[in-house]
Amino acid sequence: MKQREVVFAPEASDDLIGLYDWIAVEASPAVAIGYLERVETFCLRLSVGAERGHLRDDIRPGLRIIGFERRLTIAFVVSGDIVTILRVFSAGRNWETAL
Repeated sequence: MKQREVVFAPEASDDLIGLYDWIAVEASPAVAIGYLERVETFCLRLSVGAERGHLRDDIRPGLRIIGFERRLTIAFVVSGDIVTILRVFSAGRNWETAL
């Protein structure tokens, strides 16, 4: 299988920071860090077999959507040797409109 580099768009990084802030207040900073580490590990695993998830060309050419632990929707694109994580949406957010 082809190995690709995984990068996070600035918007995805902002999404993760916002998620950390919310979890740190609602639970604790330790819980927030643990959760974000799992999210990042999941995203980095898209380096192999990146053609996972649902292809949503109807929203944006090449857009793929994949769920994480039934709580997040991760939007990404695969281009050549790079997987770009575009956004990370928490449950209940209208990600189709945002993209």
